[in-house]
Amino acid sequence: MTGAPPGPPAGAPGAPGAGTAPPKFASAARAALADTALRRGLRAAAAAVRERRSADPEPADWEELREAGRAVKDGALLALDAHLEKLERAVTEAGGRVHWAADAAEARRIVTGLVRAAGASEVVKSTSSVTREIGLNAALARAGVTVRETGFAELVARLGEDDPAGPASAAPYSDRARIRELFVRRLPGAAGGLSDDPAALAEAARLHLRERFLGARVAVTGANFLVAETGTAVLLESEGNGRMCLTLPDTLISVAGIEKVVPTWADMEVLLQLLPRSSSGAPMTPYVSSWTGVTPGDGPREFHLVLLDNGRTKALADEVGRAALRCIGCSACLNVCPVYERTGPAPYGPVRAGPIGAILTPQLRGVERAAEASLPFASTLCGACADVCPVKIDIPEVLVHLRGRVVESRRHRPVPTPELVLMRGLAWTMADPRRYEAALRRGTRWARLMSRGGRIRRLPGLLGKWTEARDLPAPPPETFRAWWARRRR
Repeated sequence: MTGAPPGPPAGAPGAPGAGTAPPKFASAARAALADTALRRGLRAAAAAVRERRSADPEPADWEELREAGRAVKDGALLALDAHLEKLERAVTEAGGRVHWAADAAEARRIVTGLVRAAGASEVVKSTSSVTREIGLNAALARAGVTVRETGFAELVARLGEDDPAGPASAAPYSDRARIRELFVRRLPGAAGGLSDDPAALAEAARLHLRERFLGARVAVTGANFLVAETGTAVLLESEGNGRMCLTLPDTLISVAGIEKVVPTWADMEVLLQLLPRSSSGAPMTPYVSSWTGVTPGDGPREFHLVLLDNGRTKALADEVGRAALRCIGCSACLNVCPVYERTGPAPYGPVRAGPIGAILTPQLRGVERAAEASLPFASTLCGACADVCPVKIDIPEVLVHLRGRVVESRRHRPVPTPELVLMRGLAWTMADPRRYEAALRRGTRWARLMSRGGRIRRLPGLLGKWTEARDLPAPPPETFRAWWARRRR
């Protein structure tokens, strides 16, 4: 979908089906931080989007549009049950079929069963964040079904898996020379004389995919929006591969989160203005496709809509956290985030990347595991993401709210975390003036002994985490309280 970056491929750290618990954000980000080519590509991509947005100023009513978008999404979420029932009726009346999936496992079973029922051993698939969330590619592979990714970035990432030239996560952000080398080695039909011109690379990918489209019997897509009043699914994209998936195969399977529903086409008028400009700075998206049920003699003969919960109902019950479900998938927050610009998508896991992933993943998956619990802390709280969000999600507010949930979840553990022990010790010390004054005097003395040139470059023990990336100013020889008491004598 428009603006959505690829996540880690199946089997990568943080991807579904990897077999081991995903690492904390800081640990997962180390490889990306060490990859200078990836960081250079991320920086250039983000700068290009920001430049396009600044070169084409927002329309005069932009703030009114943002407020309207916020109201549309909030209204849809507050009456989500009614809109989903209306959507199911409309899809069924149009000749489609709706499947309800409570979690990722059920969604995988449904899609795998539909592919088997169609007698297909291969599917073509358009870019979709929700299928990445549920680990669909790995599930289909285990069932003996070959998945043909049709988005350019996903195709490059897939070709780059297990390739000695570099990690797959870096492939979508590689320069065109690296992509050209990858195509020559791994893309069937790519000639050795292939140019690294973007048009030539796109043409090579197009020729490779054309045969896959023409022979495909089943296609899998996501959806940016679902219009309840007509049962219509809407997909926005920049390449046209999604539209090919919608028209050529006999069976179309669309997977979408339940939060994608909007009540009417009048609401779509607002959202279709907000998404492209926020995603790429362009006034409109190159391809906007919509489909309603099935039409005899035109397009797929079967249409299946898989509606996924997978923690969304739980997030909806959180008065603060539910704002994350407003997201329309524009990726505007990624393009201004200083953390994402340095790490890329992989450390965030398979749900969503960037600031929106830092608030959505912990709500969908819980904060019990270290990987999800670390995401709300993967932010500087600079607020740039909230400034650009087209539907006014206050991401920093939700981040702080989720940090509180993480802390609360750890309070009743049989063995408290080192951080919690430290904080309890500080609370005990600061609750009594005499204890506080004594600790301050001793702490100041030791801190000054560890300082060099007025700076402390490394603190001992757990406190050393703070000085891994920054120096700490040495405390002054006299505290403010002592200075104030001396002045009043």
